[in-house]
Amino acid sequence: MHHVEVFLLVVGAVLVAAVCRRRGWAAPLVVVAVALAVSFVPGVPRFEVDPELLLEFVLPPLLYSAALSSSYRDFRTSLNAITRLGVGLVLVSALVVAVVFWWLDPGVPFAAALVLGAVVAPPDAVAASAVGRRLGLPRRVMTLLSGESLINDATSLTLYKVALAGVATGAWALGSGLWTFTVAVVAGVAVGLVLGWLVHKVRMRLDDPVVASAVGLLTPFAAYWAAEAIGGSGVLAVVAAGLYLGHTSPRAGYATRLYEGPIWSTLDLLLEAFTFALIGIQLPWVVRDVVESDQGFAHAALVSLAVLLVAILVRPVYVFATTWVDNVRLPGSHRPEHDALSARESAVVSWAGMRGVVTLAAAAAIPVTMNGEPFDHRATLQLAAYTVAIGTLLLQGLTLPRVIVRLGVGSAAESADDASQEAAMRVATADAVQRLLAEQRPQWARAMGDEKADAVIAKLSDVWRTRAAAAAVVLDPDNAEELLPDGLDPSDSVRGLGPAGRPPTGQLPGVKEVARTQRLRRAIIAAQRDVLMEHRDAGDLDETVMRQMLRELDLEDEALSSSWVSRIEG
Repeated sequence: MHHVEVFLLVVGAVLVAAVCRRRGWAAPLVVVAVALAVSFVPGVPRFEVDPELLLEFVLPPLLYSAALSSSYRDFRTSLNAITRLGVGLVLVSALVVAVVFWWLDPGVPFAAALVLGAVVAPPDAVAASAVGRRLGLPRRVMTLLSGESLINDATSLTLYKVALAGVATGAWALGSGLWTFTVAVVAGVAVGLVLGWLVHKVRMRLDDPVVASAVGLLTPFAAYWAAEAIGGSGVLAVVAAGLYLGHTSPRAGYATRLYEGPIWSTLDLLLEAFTFALIGIQLPWVVRDVVESDQGFAHAALVSLAVLLVAILVRPVYVFATTWVDNVRLPGSHRPEHDALSARESAVVSWAGMRGVVTLAAAAAIPVTMNGEPFDHRATLQLAAYTVAIGTLLLQGLTLPRVIVRLGVGSAAESADDASQEAAMRVATADAVQRLLAEQRPQWARAMGDEKADAVIAKLSDVWRTRAAAAAVVLDPDNAEELLPDGLDPSDSVRGLGPAGRPPTGQLPGVKEVARTQRLRRAIIAAQRDVLMEHRDAGDLDETVMRQMLRELDLEDEALSSSWVSRIEG
């Protein structure tokens, strides 16, 4: 396959994804469908991509980007549910699929059937998340889906390696499999946390956002390869590093956050579009491999459809059968009371089982030979894997929006709670500004005299108090009077204030005075950031709300850096 053909595949996939983004469609589903249709056009070449390329160069950045944007606190809160799906469901799905495949084709060794089970077990949350965001799924459901996809890949790939070892040796050793899994988890998480800590220390000392972003782009690959080199899970290393760096990112420079956001969004679009296009366009060639083999296409197709049915059904059965696990409160647990999923939310989760990049890569990586002998039934195993991937994407992916709407699962109450949290944080940050202004008053008095300093401080204080009043009224009108301190009237408005909340002045300020004001505004921004992180760490502020407010502060910081005063001072 020529590199130009890969480039054209990526271009076509990105164009389809661009149309989907404009129309509000779920891009992964449409890309797969279009690629599947294109694959039947005469003259379309076979796209054979090295599976190691997918596992080592496509999977790490996708996982890292998802981990960066995930909330560590939400992940920790939902750890019960994430573990029961990301580990328990993967193991159960793999085992049930292996038993059914082995029963339908007794000539296949059980270890080989387990290879297929490991390949088709892990769902990919990309398509489900795209649908969920558009339809407003509750955050705890989105956290569960994304958290599951972050760790289920590690479970399935570790089981995949153990099953392949069983095929090679002809024996299945439960003890060695558990040891391999334990080492993979411990070593992978340890490598990820250590690397994340090192990268955080480096980026705290970098004042160049371009270099800091470059370090961030290299991090997932370094984590993956370092963990794999010592027998750990590269997937868990990437996830651990991403969660750590995402949690500590508010302490890094604002420019790095503003740079990294668009970079990772663009990279996600390219890699996801390429992967889902590859899934759709390869199916006819997998079918031809089965036809050309001596395994029998009719039998292989029947087995593949049976595996698809099992893969779809085992998820809702397991989800509802293990719901009680979410109510188990482990020692040191940070889960709030009564936070388990409702029956309707569990139904949505049980139907969000679309497969993706790991299934594609692992299916392609099934070796042609084992111990010098052909890997029997390889074509059938691959056909079953592709049938599950494409079948779940099209069947569950296309019907998931209707399931969400019919069950009435939404986030209206959550949106109201977010607004209330934001209103409270606006008031809290305004209080922090008041304290900062009081601390800065002596410096301003020395620079411009007591009378003028008091006037400026009073006007700035009024600005921030009025901002808090406006936010409280708009975001949380029912509790506005309770939020505001000192009896401030919530009906106050910001009329009469200058741009960016600056008080009007009677004369044009000099450069030194403007520069002094710029430095004060930076100090105000820093104080507000500290308040947001303090409340986030205390559990009073949701990560999503914090990041929205943090982005406002970052943009304000960027505006200050781009002003003419900063250029003169520089």
